[in-house]
Amino acid sequence: MYRILLVDDEILVRDAIKENIDWEGIGCQLVGDCENGQQAAEFVKEHPVDIVLTDILMPYMDGMELSHFLHDNYPDIVIVIFSGFGEFEYAKKAIQYNVSEYLLKPVTAMELTGVINKMKEKVDQKRQEKQKMEKLTKTSESYRKNAQVIRSKAIEALVNCTTNVEESLERLRNMGIDLSAVRYRVAMFDIDIYSDMYQLDMEKRQESALMAFVLYNISDEIVKREQAGIVYQEGGNRVCILFQEKWSRDFTAKTKEICREIKDKMKEVMGIDVSMGIGDWVKNPGELILSHDMAEQVMQYRYLLGGNLLIDMAEQRSVKIVPLDRLLEELTEALKTGKKEQVESTFQEMRDSIRQALVEKSRACMYLQQIVRTIDRVCEDVSVDMKRILSGRDELLHSITKQKSFDSACRIVEDYIMKIFKLLSDMNSSTGQRQARLAMNYIQKNYMDPDLSLNDICSYLNISTSYFSTIFKEMTGETFTEVLIRTRMEKAKELLENTTMKNYEIAEKVGFSDPHYFGISFKKMTGVTPTEYARERRR
Repeated sequence: MYRILLVDDEILVRDAIKENIDWEGIGCQLVGDCENGQQAAEFVKEHPVDIVLTDILMPYMDGMELSHFLHDNYPDIVIVIFSGFGEFEYAKKAIQYNVSEYLLKPVTAMELTGVINKMKEKVDQKRQEKQKMEKLTKTSESYRKNAQVIRSKAIEALVNCTTNVEESLERLRNMGIDLSAVRYRVAMFDIDIYSDMYQLDMEKRQESALMAFVLYNISDEIVKREQAGIVYQEGGNRVCILFQEKWSRDFTAKTKEICREIKDKMKEVMGIDVSMGIGDWVKNPGELILSHDMAEQVMQYRYLLGGNLLIDMAEQRSVKIVPLDRLLEELTEALKTGKKEQVESTFQEMRDSIRQALVEKSRACMYLQQIVRTIDRVCEDVSVDMKRILSGRDELLHSITKQKSFDSACRIVEDYIMKIFKLLSDMNSSTGQRQARLAMNYIQKNYMDPDLSLNDICSYLNISTSYFSTIFKEMTGETFTEVLIRTRMEKAKELLENTTMKNYEIAEKVGFSDPHYFGISFKKMTGVTPTEYARERRR
């Protein structure tokens, strides 16, 4: 029988529900009815209850507060809320308290009977899960009392070099474990849902230790069958294998095959994904920490690659380079010229390159933040209102590093890219604006050409010089020559401040074929000669 408690401050509603439901016929017992949440909270303290049917608006303690109380203190109770039309959206906020169903008043006997039958299935599911966890808890407790724990601690001490190697080997020999093999390697298993990829509450942390025990048993059974090595637990939640190669030339492939079988079995038995890292081979027990640390490195890859990994670190030899400078140039060009498909494909290539390079989380976040700052410079180049862009900048950069996965961090950056793309597209909505922006971009890319002229830009844009001069002055407030000279002078300042190049070399770098004319132009714009400027500003 399923025990049901009814809570509603209207006695007519309570009476109607009590009288119109065939409780015995649906295998239920109405164990009580209360007129407010406070009474209901007191009732469940004294009586076992499986399902609570509660109204929302009630005196002393309403349905939301009751749901909160039950969620925190009696998580096995299934909650059903029914409410009037005006309270319905409010009621849905109770999802945070694991409310299972919402019903809109008035509720018919047929409708309520159907919901109760559904809730009975939820009660059955909770009972089964509770029984499974109780069984695992008992098994785990007995496990922790036996010698396997001591063995695991001894092997962990050897692998991690926390005690003298010879002392560790002697201790293991006294336990009947003789480590004598041609080569050794360490494999590490970590259950994804209990990893740093997720926020874990206390209940999940306790559950993780039990699931690690299941993983240990599965691993131990398979490794013993194959006579491949020793399984041990590391800390509370990780399981490791110390593989020992004694006879087989194909043992490298065999170790990976064993790991895959363990992974598949864990999925089959518990429905849980496991990430696995396999360290490289070492020749003596004193070097096991090297293999262990390589295996552990795979767990860091879950940020980039997600979970359910099986990576043999002996196969990960080459470090891939992220061609970020080239891709940032392509992204800048695509944003300035309004090419949405190129913006999207370039960012996708960036994302793929970072992921394939298997960089650490900190470096991946640095790359993403570098993309954001490059986009800011694009906005500066085209004279966007930077106050609007930079508001919330620190929060955006911080949110990138807070994400638990690379994909979620990428979504933040991608949303920002498309926001800026739309802003720039809106700015370029008229033909004149767009042509002025393209001209500014062309100058930025070609200012170092001493022969750059108005005709070159007009040919690039396919418009007449007179029309271009009119729209360019209107959109930028400057003539082509003024913008070109200003651009060259800004670049010259950068070189004077940050390099030891000679004045004639800088003149050539920024597009002046005549160093004397460069000096005159520089002093006209800044009030000082290039030499004086360098003396004051050079770092």
